[in-house]
Amino acid sequence: MQEFEVIVIGGGPGGYVAAIRAAKNGAKTALIERKELGGTCLNIGCIPTKTLIGGVDVYHKAKHAMDFGVKISGTIEPDWTAMLGRKDNVIKTLRGGIGSLLKAAGVTVFKGHGAFTGKKSLRVLDNEGQTVEELTAQKIIIASGSESLVPGFIPRGPRVITSTELLSIPEIPKSLLILGGGVIGCEFACLFAELGTKVTIVEMQDSIMPLIDRECAKTVAAQMEKAGIVIMNGKPLSDIKATAKSVSGKVGDESVSADYLLVSIGRKNVLDGMNIAAAGVKTNERGWIPVDSACRTNVPGIFAIGDATGTVQLAHAASAMGTVAADVACGKKNEYDGSQVPGCIFTTPEVGSVGKSQEQCDKEGLNTKVGKFPFAALGKAMAINETVGFCKIIADAETDQVYGVHIVGPHATDLIAEACPALHLEITAKELGKAIHAHPTLGEAMMEAAHAVHGESAHIPSRKR
Repeated sequence: MQEFEVIVIGGGPGGYVAAIRAAKNGAKTALIERKELGGTCLNIGCIPTKTLIGGVDVYHKAKHAMDFGVKISGTIEPDWTAMLGRKDNVIKTLRGGIGSLLKAAGVTVFKGHGAFTGKKSLRVLDNEGQTVEELTAQKIIIASGSESLVPGFIPRGPRVITSTELLSIPEIPKSLLILGGGVIGCEFACLFAELGTKVTIVEMQDSIMPLIDRECAKTVAAQMEKAGIVIMNGKPLSDIKATAKSVSGKVGDESVSADYLLVSIGRKNVLDGMNIAAAGVKTNERGWIPVDSACRTNVPGIFAIGDATGTVQLAHAASAMGTVAADVACGKKNEYDGSQVPGCIFTTPEVGSVGKSQEQCDKEGLNTKVGKFPFAALGKAMAINETVGFCKIIADAETDQVYGVHIVGPHATDLIAEACPALHLEITAKELGKAIHAHPTLGEAMMEAAHAVHGESAHIPSRKR
């Protein structure tokens, strides 16, 4: 029986950060990972997707080079095999980096499946379920993540896939039917549409991306349709049939079919085989582990972070929770606030958001004022030929405190970073607007939107007071 002070189950963006933090806090720390370091995000999620999107962006720019006065001779076409190879190299490099960081921090890494044998003890099991090691610790952090949900009513077959299979598909599909909008569905839709795939998205709700600011979602949907993507809202996909060569179904009275069906309607926990009942850890009705603001479960000494908690299922949220859990496990004070986790969507155009949407403010009865500035009025956006979208700031009508920032447009996923500390420090729109932003940059949209909250933007028409 090997003894540790902190054991982390899962080596994803929450787990490995928690392990490194605990070790740097001076605790003797172990990490158990059954697959590959980096978890879903690095291996079959964020990083491979964005790497492929990076390749597609270059392809798009090459096709439109003459818009910038650049002539390219010959045929311009994507090399999917090379894109996949580059993706795999990026993953391999980053995975090796995580291993080096864990080693440098003094974390002991065990390859296998972690299963509780008590409140302070675990077994590490191999793929055959045989015990490899027995471990014990005063503090245990569950960072087991999640996986794609495929409901029972969806037929199984080689043409019915999740994002995991799509990231390694051997050739570019001629047609793709996507069940579920949201982040995953819309990102893949934009990626493959650019590569020439005929894409159809079926989203049961009225908005293609139900969880983001409605105005931003409408802007993205309009651009997706302009790119040839068929969006079918408000009705479910029914009568799904899968053969060895295609998938078909119905949306209302309309028939749809494609080479492949991508199922992207949510995720589920991966607690199977962990035997959390032996530790007394409780889950809610959906199978997630409830935690408090210090990431503590109902069992003293056992914490849960990231997707395992069923809260915000984003890598950076998991990392933040991992830091909190590791600090508290080591006797320090720290708290996790999930109300200001930024969201980034790598569609065309991109979306970045943090804080409350207009719909949330209205639902909560908040009296607000809104400032909005279009990228079309920005010199830098015109210079790079990316003028679709806007920056939108929502502030309290009386106190002027910024409630939310929503950006749709070029580099929105990078630009939203400025809003995160601003909201954390409870900034006002006036204060944000007074901060001088460099010219010519896309970041000026934030300053101008802050001015627009009070009708003071110099670069959009407004009436005299």
